[in-house]
Amino acid sequence: MTLLECKHLSKRFGKRNVLSDINLQLSGGHIIGLLGPNGSGKTTLIKLICGLLTPTSGEIYVNEAPIGTSSKKVISYLPDHSYLNDWMRVRDIIDYFDDFYEDFDSMRAYDMLAKLKINPSDKLKTMSKGTKEKVQLILVMSRRADLYILDEPIAGVDPAARDYILDTILSNYDEHASILISTHLISDIENILDEIIFLQNGVIRLHASVDDIRQQEQKSIDALFREVFKC
Repeated sequence: MTLLECKHLSKRFGKRNVLSDINLQLSGGHIIGLLGPNGSGKTTLIKLICGLLTPTSGEIYVNEAPIGTSSKKVISYLPDHSYLNDWMRVRDIIDYFDDFYEDFDSMRAYDMLAKLKINPSDKLKTMSKGTKEKVQLILVMSRRADLYILDEPIAGVDPAARDYILDTILSNYDEHASILISTHLISDIENILDEIIFLQNGVIRLHASVDDIRQQEQKSIDALFREVFKC
């Protein structure tokens, strides 16, 4: 069964077309990189899939159902900005997520906190930006979702922590689920990707498996990205 499908999806803000006639199918069990330069429409596409924006035209389906209550139950979303209240303690946020989401696994959350040496009794306002982002990622990956959508999940963490963050992502999602990752740090994540989507000016330039690209192009995803987008 197709996990995510976009049919002739377009989004316009005023007279500006941000996404134009996007057709996309993703199945379960894959890690997909959503890659493109600034202003390419990545975050807009993510917000449409999450039901935070309404398409100008076209349709989106998750597990063959239109975007709505059912899709929000199976999508776990990490935005590219902080959304948690600084006065809250980590354990209180975990309790809140445990009450709000039927698929939230609090034991998984506490296990990841311990491995990252984050004290559940600490308030967010005492943490660095990078540690706050780790907490947000832990909350997202502690759900038993079908589709995880991560918008710049490693942008705010130091290079030494990135490998562990990526290992956390890989180790904490079910085999049937897929992860859609938007990032500028391509060289840091390309080894975990199964597929890539190149988005430019609101149009999909390329959607292919990483293995096919390496075999046909004889180059890394980062090198291909720089060639396509002239970075």
